[in-house]
Amino acid sequence: MLHLQYKWTVLTVTTVGVLMAGIDSRIVIVGLPEVASALGADAEQAIWFTQAYVLGSTVALLIGRITDIVGRVKVYTSGFTIFTIGSALTSLAMQPTQVILFRGVQGLGAAMLFTNSVAIIVDATSRNERGFALGINQIAFRFGAMTGLTISGAILSLLDWRALFYINVPIGIFGTLWAHYRLKEIATLERRAPIDWVGFATFTISLTGFLLALTFAAYGVAEQLTAYGLLVISAISLGIFAAYERRSKHPLLDLSLLRIREFAGGLIAQLLNAIAWGAVLLLLSLYFQLILGLTAFEAGMKMIPFEVAFLAAGPVSGRL
Repeated sequence: MLHLQYKWTVLTVTTVGVLMAGIDSRIVIVGLPEVASALGADAEQAIWFTQAYVLGSTVALLIGRITDIVGRVKVYTSGFTIFTIGSALTSLAMQPTQVILFRGVQGLGAAMLFTNSVAIIVDATSRNERGFALGINQIAFRFGAMTGLTISGAILSLLDWRALFYINVPIGIFGTLWAHYRLKEIATLERRAPIDWVGFATFTISLTGFLLALTFAAYGVAEQLTAYGLLVISAISLGIFAAYERRSKHPLLDLSLLRIREFAGGLIAQLLNAIAWGAVLLLLSLYFQLILGLTAFEAGMKMIPFEVAFLAAGPVSGRL
């Protein structure tokens, strides 16, 4: 009975976390023109309002190893706290650079929630229950993303853009306290295992340098030299990362997995899908509002079919 009760406790706590992460992965996309206008941000700064969140969440995914050492519950609860603080700071931002920085903090917290929710569910469920529990978790994230497209338009039609982030604060405080008091560490931890900070630093520098290079390249000829310099730094850092990971006894990313053709092919397919999917949503939001003159709410409603299709196709694609 205790196992049964805890299984549902884990599922409800983690669902709240990934739901919030899903909402914030989309909530700024529809509100981007209004937030940029209110802060006087240029086009590249506005793009980084969304990119900073993605960058923060991507970098944090690589430190999933730390959960095996300090504990999944501690990292998950800390993720809730960081996400809530990032939301509060973003709502108080007065300049575009502040929004970019605080959105990165939000993304860091969101990744800590998302990755650990999977690990916590796996620990708390049996093999025959795991697929259902993980499916619920994934549906919650997708439903959150879908909700973010509509709720942002509704909020902006009634309130200031800062309210896009106000709503996370009370939910985040509740989620942090709930996770702290209801979750328990049941995984076997590796207390003395080292963390690959060199790999983390070099990969972060490489990814950040590459994204910044693309940003500066968009500013024109005057910034071309800076863009080329950042690309060189990115390439060197990536090379150092790959060389170090191959020799490390405790690598952040086991590069030998890439020798598995099916695994490598799946990653490439996911990368191409993410590039196309992310670009479509962002460009559609800007097109609907800046070119067609639709309201934020109308733009969000027009993008809902994309999310509905993902929600409906998920279980079917899993079976296939």
